[in-house]
Amino acid sequence: MNEYIQVSTTVASKEEAGAIARLLVEKRLVACVQVIGPVTSHYRWQGKIETAGEYLCIAKSRAALYPEIEAAIKAIHPYEVAEIISTPIIGGSKEYLAWLDSEIKGVS
Repeated sequence: MNEYIQVSTTVASKEEAGAIARLLVEKRLVACVQVIGPVTSHYRWQGKIETAGEYLCIAKSRAALYPEIEAAIKAIHPYEVAEIISTPIIGGSKEYLAWLDSEIKGVS
C-alpha cells in the first residue's frame, strides 16, 4: 500500500491559491486541491504579532512525491517563508484512494 499525504500551504489571494492548485494538478503531483478561504491567520513575523487574510490549499498525494510537491510550491509561492506542511493520511475509503492513485503520476 502506498503512503498517502495531505499537503497544506497558505497564500494571500484566491488567485495565488488557484495558481498553486492548477500547477500541482497539471503536473500530476496531486489528485486534487481544495482551496478554502478566506481564513484569518494570526502569527508572529519578524518580532511582531500579525493578522492576515489568507487562502488555504489542501492537496492529496503520496509521500514519495512530497519533495517534488514542495519544490513546485516554492517555485511560485510569493512568501519569503512559505508554510508547506505534510500530514500523513492514515486511512481512507478504498475507492477514494484508488482514484487518488489513478490521478497522480507513478513513483518508483
